[in-house]
Amino acid sequence: MTRQPYPPARRDDLVEEIHGVPVADPYRWLEDPGDPAVKEWLAAQEALFASEMGALAGREAFKSRIAELLRSGSVGAPVWRGERRLFMRRTPEQEHAVLYTVDPDGTERALLNPMALDPTGLTTLDAWQPDKEGRLLAYQVSVGGDEESSLYVMDITFGDRIEGPIDRCRYSPIAWLPGGKAFYYVRRLPSTEVPEGEEQFHRRVYLHRVGTSTEEDALIFGEGMEKTNYYGVAVSRDGRWLQISASQGTAPRNDLWVADLSASSPAAPDLVTVQEGVDAQTALHFGRDGLLYVFTDLDAPRARICVTDPSTPRSEHWRDLIPQDAEAVLTDFAILDDLERPVMLAGWTRHAISEISVHDLVTGERVGQVPTPGLGTIGGLAERPEGGHEAWFGYTDNTTPPTVQRYDARTGETTLWASSPGAVEVPAVDTRQETYRSADGTEVHLLVISKPGAEGPRPTILYGYGGFGISMTPGYSASILTWVEAGGSYAIAQLRGGGEQGEEWHRAGMLACKQNVYDDLHAAAEHLIATGVTTASRLAVSGGSNGGLLVGAALTQRPELYAAVACSAPLLDMIRYELFGLGATWNVEYGSASRPEEFAWLRAYSPYHHVREGVAYPATLFTVFQSDTRVHPLHAWKMCAALQHAQGCDRPILLRNESEVGHGARAVSRTVDLAADQLTFLAHHTGLTS
Repeated sequence: MTRQPYPPARRDDLVEEIHGVPVADPYRWLEDPGDPAVKEWLAAQEALFASEMGALAGREAFKSRIAELLRSGSVGAPVWRGERRLFMRRTPEQEHAVLYTVDPDGTERALLNPMALDPTGLTTLDAWQPDKEGRLLAYQVSVGGDEESSLYVMDITFGDRIEGPIDRCRYSPIAWLPGGKAFYYVRRLPSTEVPEGEEQFHRRVYLHRVGTSTEEDALIFGEGMEKTNYYGVAVSRDGRWLQISASQGTAPRNDLWVADLSASSPAAPDLVTVQEGVDAQTALHFGRDGLLYVFTDLDAPRARICVTDPSTPRSEHWRDLIPQDAEAVLTDFAILDDLERPVMLAGWTRHAISEISVHDLVTGERVGQVPTPGLGTIGGLAERPEGGHEAWFGYTDNTTPPTVQRYDARTGETTLWASSPGAVEVPAVDTRQETYRSADGTEVHLLVISKPGAEGPRPTILYGYGGFGISMTPGYSASILTWVEAGGSYAIAQLRGGGEQGEEWHRAGMLACKQNVYDDLHAAAEHLIATGVTTASRLAVSGGSNGGLLVGAALTQRPELYAAVACSAPLLDMIRYELFGLGATWNVEYGSASRPEEFAWLRAYSPYHHVREGVAYPATLFTVFQSDTRVHPLHAWKMCAALQHAQGCDRPILLRNESEVGHGARAVSRTVDLAADQLTFLAHHTGLTS
């Protein structure tokens, strides 16, 4: 046990029979945050955490250095509307990034500053979209980390709010019609119109006319469809073409429709099916040249770009423009057409390192390469909506705070457009890419970051995610740099379930194949030990959200392999995860306990259900957020109680339960405090002392 006894937690003799299998759930009472007993238990855990962490050395040094490195600030790529551009920037002293506009005369103005909206720092800017002329701005904000976005409309010229709030707009795209008088958006049905417990679902697509009541909004799409559907909506620049997509939860596939708004009313569009019931993800771009460009992974798990006439949008009419690459994954594209020979820029990742190629727009022939600043990550590749010869993209790597680069197709040159505004002294690090074999022989890539010249086993954090097709790409991280500067190594595994090798790589780590992800992580740990980077007594594993599930599985499957665990906002009870937060939207990734076969998959690895009494578990820190509406903190609460009861050694099991923040964006000072606590805990339990 730790220096203090763990807070008492009642163990109920609750056993459910599911598909004929008994499933124990002794801490189900911890699922109710309103229960006085739960509140008492959380308060006691908070006191224990404060006492244990207060006894550890080095927190202030970690906190100071993380804060210093975050004083780099950040900057985002511009979004152009004629001669006006909008962009995000955070200066060194700011808690949140601010949305700016640069007017056609060159005047720069702050449009939306979350701290001006709410000096407490609890309000976040979730999304924004200017109209096609750059006169109006639709934006979404939420408070306290709940991500329950409210939608507003602003006059960009005067900075006046002219409409809103429109509630229930979480994850809503905005698609303006030309002229700024109306837009399509996505909104959930009122709670009074849906079954209890389904308030987070039941989305619909509406057309809203600016200045009118939402009661007058035209229902466009979604009636009678799957309750967990997410919808995408976009309108071509000329306003002629509408596209609507539907995905069941986070499924790696979508149905897709288009409508010609010149031949049908925007309030009652005549939708034509592009694909329905097809196991592929597809998105459309209506070109300025009158052609339809199709970005798809249909018959191409690493993605391809096709072209067709908008009047024949189905796959049988597609012609390959940029075919699938054998090794790189296609991620993005932009069209530069103010040239004698118009080109398409294609963004790729090759083993998670970004590159951009140049192709003839008519034939798809590769005719060049866009110079990039280094081996890093590119995002936000974009051109001017009306066309041109320039493109902009964001760039970062392990030691470079976010920058914006400008590519000129006439000269073939890339130049720095904007830097993060803060000057920071970034420590020198070495980054090397390694490969190792997982349990089934699959080759997996691993990035290892350490001090130049570092030798011998050293305290190491192994980080992974392995889900939802999300790729682990290089990026500026104050906490990674702080850890490495202090003498540790940091390893990032590109596990199956991610998107580093395309959609096949994702599917090799989802549903029935989820154990592959955990095997990949264990093999990464064994590789780091075998190659002398670290030892089991100096190895920590860290992950959040789906990555929290990952490290929960790591500590229950291979407790001897890890000295410490940082588990943030995790999914851990995989039998009941669908009942809370947005869990029902993820059964397309994990499976559903309501189906016998899928229940067996989930039960085989569900961390909460694999805690065994008397096992020497790693030192474990759970960090959860009281306002998290994606992954309910009850997962960590139940797992923490189970581990505290079962722990067979004196390594501590601690819970950091933070209020008024959620799963996503937060103020910088909150980020610093969380990272400092995690690094301090991991440093103590892996022996990092300098």
